[in-house]
Amino acid sequence: VQLQASGGGLVQAGGSLRLSCAASGRTFRRYILGWFRQAPGKEREFVAATTWSGTSTHYADSVKGRFTISRDSAKNTVYLQMNSLNSDDTAVYYCAVDRDPPYYIGDRYFSQVANYDHWGQGTQVTVSS
Repeated sequence: VQLQASGGGLVQAGGSLRLSCAASGRTFRRYILGWFRQAPGKEREFVAATTWSGTSTHYADSVKGRFTISRDSAKNTVYLQMNSLNSDDTAVYYCAVDRDPPYYIGDRYFSQVANYDHWGQGTQVTVSS
């Protein structure tokens, strides 16, 4: 599977952006799709994740209530709707996939960078204050 992220850009504080991550190749209901971000000088951090089936979504505390992850299985695309953006959201955003998650996983599993085995290229999001 290949991942293509898009939708980044420059936005004023308080504004919105929607990121897209198009997956090519076969996808399976057990896949987990995640969004991560990395600001200059900082480690890559978890933002949001969803099972490909859409039955389970997870968010970092810093984005809860502002960001929404969703997927369109017909288009093989996962979206990240970002509202009420602030300067702390400035980063390169990456989408990633875990193609073989364990059958029984806890909530913490979704936020671990090491669990994702395939990554797309990043898309820059810059929020001006």
